[in-house]
Amino acid sequence: MERLDGAAEVPAHLRGAIVALGNFDGFHAGHQAVVGRAVDRARAQGRPAIVATFEPHPMRYFKPDTPPFRLTTLDQRQRLFAAAGADAMLVFAFDATLAALTARDFAAERLVGRIGAAGVVTGADFTFGKDRGGNVAVLAELGQALNFSVDTVAPVSDASAPISSSRIRQALVEGNPREAAALLTRPFAIQGTVEPGAKLGRELGYPTANLRLGTYLRPRYGIYAVRGRLHDGRVVDGVANLGIRPTINPPVELLEPYFFDFSGDLYGREIEVELIEFLRDEAKYDSLDDLKAAIAADCDAAREALRIS
Repeated sequence: MERLDGAAEVPAHLRGAIVALGNFDGFHAGHQAVVGRAVDRARAQGRPAIVATFEPHPMRYFKPDTPPFRLTTLDQRQRLFAAAGADAMLVFAFDATLAALTARDFAAERLVGRIGAAGVVTGADFTFGKDRGGNVAVLAELGQALNFSVDTVAPVSDASAPISSSRIRQALVEGNPREAAALLTRPFAIQGTVEPGAKLGRELGYPTANLRLGTYLRPRYGIYAVRGRLHDGRVVDGVANLGIRPTINPPVELLEPYFFDFSGDLYGREIEVELIEFLRDEAKYDSLDDLKAAIAADCDAAREALRIS
């Protein structure tokens, strides 16, 4: 899977692609339907399939003070797009230059000029261009004028409502990772590089792998049953504190998984931690002995939650 710069012309072997176009943050079931349609059309026509996304998210450009809200990093999206059958991920840098392009200029300069797109597939709510001047109807008109096909995929719904990144974020903020996983079709996962910490967990007998939350959405603070995917491909179960550790001073916002039946050095390693089930809120303890007892109980609860997951 190749990663392409949306400001440059794509390589010759990828020109004439069918392009799935959208933010695709989270790559939930609705996003998968859009990319799946693009891949199917590309294969039927003997063309490459490209997924085009934006980084940073347009919301971050227009409202830079917005609290962190990302569900996936670019690296995670690239892996997910590859697993869906795409040949390349193209990243449009959302900056002042891109924001100033009209819908027609975006279609003519970026989709046709730099990608040579033979077709574009979007979700029904997709908007683009300066001041959101383009929607799927405008894109269809531009496709006719500029000689590329346009395919719009209807929203995917579950029993209650259309699946959306907003619903997934709300589920995570409420401490319901299983609902989020149902909408994503996989658990919500935080990826990062393990950092050295205060080593208090090691002193208590529960060594943790410390991850910064970065640009990810902040799920509800608390204790979670988790599943870790390590740098060497191993998958390990565990329990994690996500939050500020109110018993410890100074408070530092971290995801701190303790992996059962694991020994080794993860410092500096890239790992991914899936949130499987919310167990309880964070709490402040009067002593380290009380904290240690709570961790032991959390381990038991996490093992049970993972056993039935």
